[in-house]
Amino acid sequence: MTPLEELGNVAKVPIEVEAVLDSRIMTVAEILQLEPGSLIRSTRSAGENVQIHVGGVHVADGDIVAMDNMLCVRLTDFRERQ
Repeated sequence: MTPLEELGNVAKVPIEVEAVLDSRIMTVAEILQLEPGSLIRSTRSAGENVQIHVGGVHVADGDIVAMDNMLCVRLTDFRERQ
């Protein structure tokens, strides 16, 4: 039995996954001006490292890659469980 099969229905539970690309300090006025489609400049680009968080916990690292006119994250390393 594979690990996925062993999990059964638990494998279907949705969990939020975040790719932490960048962090930026903004004023309240700048935040209030944001609307759907707004762009926030990033200092990061393809090839740089990012952190992957699941449930707010840093679980993996990855690289920003460009693929099919999109920016994606390729997982490169999983952190050991504690």
